[in-house]
Amino acid sequence: MIDLATLATYVAIVLGFVFIPGPATLLTVARATSSGTRVGIATGTGVAAGDVVHTVMAIFGISAIIATSAMLFSIIKYVGAVYLVYLGIRAILEKAPVDLAGSALAVPAGKAFRQAVLTEVLNPKTALFFLAFLPQFVRPENGSVMLQLAILGAVFVLLGLFSTVIFAVSAGGLGSFLRRNPAVLRWQGKVVGGIYCALGVRLALQQR
Repeated sequence: MIDLATLATYVAIVLGFVFIPGPATLLTVARATSSGTRVGIATGTGVAAGDVVHTVMAIFGISAIIATSAMLFSIIKYVGAVYLVYLGIRAILEKAPVDLAGSALAVPAGKAFRQAVLTEVLNPKTALFFLAFLPQFVRPENGSVMLQLAILGAVFVLLGLFSTVIFAVSAGGLGSFLRRNPAVLRWQGKVVGGIYCALGVRLALQQR
């Protein structure tokens, strides 16, 4: 079992990390602003689900394969980048609804969740982060290494979900206000799409 001092240090570092706006935060804020708090929370939950996948990969060593295979790293990176740019272009090209009062959410929560899972899973940088970061807090003398990695991964996922929910609620409230303005409604898809495209380009340019 992880000792309390190590766990406290880990929690403090992760809290600082998850509250620094990054790709996951930007995706969550973009969805919440354009489609509401519920969709933003669904996006944050999808990111958390993707992080669960990365935790499992780190525990069983699949991330190590990605770390040592330049070709596999590049394939996953470019697939993820293309997917983000695709989402961005779709958001830019979508027409804003004319009836503001009766318009439905731009993206259903279920769809936002699935897209967030794919986006997070297809980010090899996240896989490498888990592979490099989690083992630093593992102490073999404290027992099962796999159990310690599982606990550290679970803590990261929960704290990350906590932060994205906060961002989603804040951005969702702001988006609800902004969407009452037709001019903002016409431009918000382009802004959200621009964020997705920028994230895709950023992912494509990442180095190992």
